[in-house]
Amino acid sequence: MRKIIIFIAAFLTALIASAQNPWTLQQCVDSALANNRNIKQRELMRQTNEIAWQQARNNLLPNLNASANQSWSFGRSTVTDGRTLDGNSNNLSFGISSAITLFDGLKMKYEIDARMADLKKSEADVLKIRQDIALSVSSAFLQVLLNKELLQIADDQFKLTGARIDQQKSLVEAGKLAEGELLELFSQQAKEELSRTQAENTLQLALLDLAQILELRDFEKLDITVPADLLENELQLLSAESVFASAVINRAEIKSAEYQLQGSEKNIQIAISNYYPTLDIGADMGKSYFNSTATPLSTRVGLNLRVPIFNKFQVKNQVRSAQIDVKSNQLNLENAKLELRKTVQQAYYNAVAAKSKWDASTKSVTSSNEAYRFANQKYEGGRANVYELYLAKNNLARAQSEVAQSKYEYVFRLKILELLK
Repeated sequence: MRKIIIFIAAFLTALIASAQNPWTLQQCVDSALANNRNIKQRELMRQTNEIAWQQARNNLLPNLNASANQSWSFGRSTVTDGRTLDGNSNNLSFGISSAITLFDGLKMKYEIDARMADLKKSEADVLKIRQDIALSVSSAFLQVLLNKELLQIADDQFKLTGARIDQQKSLVEAGKLAEGELLELFSQQAKEELSRTQAENTLQLALLDLAQILELRDFEKLDITVPADLLENELQLLSAESVFASAVINRAEIKSAEYQLQGSEKNIQIAISNYYPTLDIGADMGKSYFNSTATPLSTRVGLNLRVPIFNKFQVKNQVRSAQIDVKSNQLNLENAKLELRKTVQQAYYNAVAAKSKWDASTKSVTSSNEAYRFANQKYEGGRANVYELYLAKNNLARAQSEVAQSKYEYVFRLKILELLK
């Protein structure tokens, strides 16, 4: 019954979520983190490593076992007091035993430390994939925002031409304007309608991409909200060195490599501990019955010492292999830091370039807007033809598209820097 209730609750939650219109960036990120299968798989690996760590700790405890044995003898047999009897007999015995390791060269301690390092590494791996998913969602979200703005630009251009056509129709009907210019307007409107249709299709593909990252089945109902403060909290461009200094301490991939190195260092100590003797203490208690006759209860306490003398160089080679593994993981850590530095530097200079492109395109919009205003005035005054007017109009639309693209690219580059910290 409890499983049914949980299933119904999950279904209603998903239904309500799909009905939310529009989605914020935070809602998209939260949904992706909750539903992503790769995250769930990494979480299962983390749980496996947690069980291994718990078992390593439990190995410090003594064991406790019970046993029972029933046997039958036919013909001559030797009984418990040493006598030999002719005839069939049966023997029943049962007992309980316990043992604990007193010394094993600290092998169990190092096992605990190694399994803890594995657990910490798997936790860092979960965090890394969560960071990657958040970045993917942010990228797809910003792409949808860009395409919505490009669609709005295309729609505005189409409507502007439509208003111009309505205005020019009356002039043609009054004989104040040649019909050819009106036909040129219809041709321009057809081109802009095609551009608007293409922008709609591109937006739908961007929404599909976002829905697939969120693992939503019905992307047609998906829409997003444009943040009112899209750039208010995104305008600070951090230096590459400050981002790297923070990233090398906090980034999950660096922590994962560090924990992997720690685990391999503990594996050297585990291998070395096999050189040392092992000392166990054990006790058992038992009772037996011969032909239903009870024998006295027996108890035993003893020490068991195992001293390795020659093991075909297995321990030596285990130590050497563990040392090689440490060197390999040291290189992996250095490579992870090097790749992180490259990523940060590239992200920084991409952000700088995007900012320059945004500034330039903003100036271009200002100039194109002024050029279109001037061309419109000339056209209204009969000093320019429709080709000159719509050349200026198209230049303005192109500049508006470029400023939208550069703006969202800049935001995306800053988002990458923020997530790299």
